[in-house]
Amino acid sequence: MQQAPTSLPAATRRIVHSDGPNRPVGPWLAGFATLLVALAVWSGAALALGVPRLEGRVTDTAHLLSPAAAARLDSQLADFERTDSTQVVVLTIPSLEGEPLEDYSVKVAQAWGIGQKGKDNGVLLLVSKNDRKVRIEVGYGLEGQLTDALTGRIIDHAIVPAFKAGNFDAGIESGVASIIEAARGEYQAPPETGKSSGHDDNAFFGLFILAMILTALLSGLPALARAGIFGVAMPVLGAFFALPLAMLALLLMGGVVLGLVGPFLFRGGRGGGGGFYIGGGGSSGGGGGFSGGGGSFGGGGSSGNW
Repeated sequence: MQQAPTSLPAATRRIVHSDGPNRPVGPWLAGFATLLVALAVWSGAALALGVPRLEGRVTDTAHLLSPAAAARLDSQLADFERTDSTQVVVLTIPSLEGEPLEDYSVKVAQAWGIGQKGKDNGVLLLVSKNDRKVRIEVGYGLEGQLTDALTGRIIDHAIVPAFKAGNFDAGIESGVASIIEAARGEYQAPPETGKSSGHDDNAFFGLFILAMILTALLSGLPALARAGIFGVAMPVLGAFFALPLAMLALLLMGGVVLGLVGPFLFRGGRGGGGGFYIGGGGSSGGGGGFSGGGGSFGGGGSSGNW
């Protein structure tokens, strides 16, 4: 004799609503992620270091120069512009506030439009006091005279020694005088002593050699494994040479791509060989009062520290 099933008390029953609304969370999460990215981009732009107003050939917002030195520099640069049509501008700032020196230097030079439009014969000497960094930013038209190597030697020999001694007047005046001489083809740099300069042109040679070695050694590995190794090795070597964060990010992406396709490029099979170029786009601008002439910049020049 079968026992009839007993029903559970209502309080112990589990109620399942099978006909409830089925709301997918995917689109909601995607929208939330998009909002977070937008906020991050907006906050980054809001916190970016602004470009000061161009008021003269010497803008000393970090108060590194004595009034007498600033007056001498302004007169010297005005005379140089009259005789050679080349504009050289000095800017000192208290801090970069985390922005890469090279990025900020190009931003200022382009916003101010230093140099003449079409000739692009402008130079910016930028000094960041708290970061203890200095850069010479060179317009397109002067990159033949003021090469990266030569501006690096000017920083190493004419500017940094005086800065290390705490004499900013002497360092900036010596740097400006050397820039003028170099633009005229008259600068005689002291012989190299084997000391590594702040801008370190050797970084790119080292990265090229590393890429060749890794390509040869890792050609037998799967593409994803090569991409991971290249993606780590390239920015690590770049950090060793004190390259800016923006360049390290490019090296990370470039390393991954090179790891994926490197063996095919260097193998020389069908198709053509590959290479890469790192540069910047130029644009022009102007400032109020003393104004630039609309010169363009593309990242030429050198950086150093003290």
